[in-house]
Amino acid sequence: MQIVYPFDRINLYHQLLHPFLLVVCMLFSCTELRAQTTDSNTHKWFNFHAQGTMIHQFKPSFAAPYSGENSFLSKKENATSFTSTFYVGAKLNASTFFFVNPEVAGGSGLSKVLGMGSNPNGETFRVGTTDPKLYIARLFIKKIFAISNDKQKTVVEEGFNQFAVSIPQKYIAVILGKVSIADYFDQNTYSHDPRTQFISWGLMSNGAWDYPANTRGYTPSAIVEYITPGYEWRFAYSLVPTKANGGTMDWHLLQAGALTAEFTKKYTVNTRPGAYRILGFFNAALMGNYQESIDLAKRLSNGTIVQPALENTASYKNHKFGFAFNIEQELFSNTGGFFRIGWNNGKSATWMFTEIDNSASIGVVINSKKWHRANDKLGIAYAISGLSRQHQDYLKAGGMGFALGDGKLNYTDERMLEAYYLYTIVPQHISLSGFYQLASNPGYNRDRKGPVNIFSLRLHVAM
Repeated sequence: MQIVYPFDRINLYHQLLHPFLLVVCMLFSCTELRAQTTDSNTHKWFNFHAQGTMIHQFKPSFAAPYSGENSFLSKKENATSFTSTFYVGAKLNASTFFFVNPEVAGGSGLSKVLGMGSNPNGETFRVGTTDPKLYIARLFIKKIFAISNDKQKTVVEEGFNQFAVSIPQKYIAVILGKVSIADYFDQNTYSHDPRTQFISWGLMSNGAWDYPANTRGYTPSAIVEYITPGYEWRFAYSLVPTKANGGTMDWHLLQAGALTAEFTKKYTVNTRPGAYRILGFFNAALMGNYQESIDLAKRLSNGTIVQPALENTASYKNHKFGFAFNIEQELFSNTGGFFRIGWNNGKSATWMFTEIDNSASIGVVINSKKWHRANDKLGIAYAISGLSRQHQDYLKAGGMGFALGDGKLNYTDERMLEAYYLYTIVPQHISLSGFYQLASNPGYNRDRKGPVNIFSLRLHVAM
């Protein structure tokens, strides 16, 4: 279901503030009630939470000798995005839970979220409109099966799509429904959530993982988790869109779909916690092939210039597969770091996340206890993104992806430096963050190298 609120662009901020103010009001009206019911949370049969996130970005102009249909714009830009999510849960019994998340999203990203692999705002979508829309983000059921009879159980705190429950040390969980696969895979304590952490696409997730999702990041899936105190296994089958970055899912289950598997190992180094994750994925869809598209354009050219087009070679026989490695480590009592590296075969079209075929990122996050701001955070990270040879050749020949296309390409790696400071206004509820991003070679194009300076403010409210 989608509800469109008609308004002109001048009233955009006014329209976006309505759902945001609603979340703020609910936050303050519910604070006292939540404090009074903390002790009885494990006996609750229903829960409700909400979040609102607004990000405003400003980019000065930068020099570029040419631009294409999908270029990151060289002119000065301002853009504001907003999401508001409502998390409604029902505990059907002690081990079975149902959740539904209505969500409103509006506004836009810089350059219509085009022209970069590591786009600077992870809260934006390529939907072609700034109008706020209401949709169901998640709707799923979760069942926990105990496989140990531990006397000592783990108490999980209540949160978004989570009841406060006691769970066994070892268990299997099954999740069925519409979800965000990124909620379960490629987790990282220091870099994963653009609503509270780093915001660029190459930092919030492993850029080379073309994770299954519709335009807004959600998809019907079946997930199985095997959880122990020391390690975890996760497996998922998910639907994929009928077209790249599309909103309609492909129900040809024997031809299209995404398989994801991940192993997580938790450990300590001198009592300091850490974890590493190894992820593999295989995607099948009605996707085109870069080299085949180039070859077909040459055969059709007959001496004229014909741009390659991926849709001309679309076939279910084309696949994308790859791996991702992800490690996090507490370094000091107030400091933690992360490192990610990923790769995909890069022969078939990027289908869902972003146009990155190989990636590496590293960063550190410092808690501000030393300067008497215990709930504040300072983060700095760096991401390098690259393309396969076939993907490069396709863009050099003038081909267009769903995110990239300068018309031609002088290839080099795309780079993103990001730093942020999160200032806590109300602990666990309201924060204001300031960002600086320095992007080099947007769209992997040395001719349009910039550098690009981006300044951002993020207001986040949660209850």
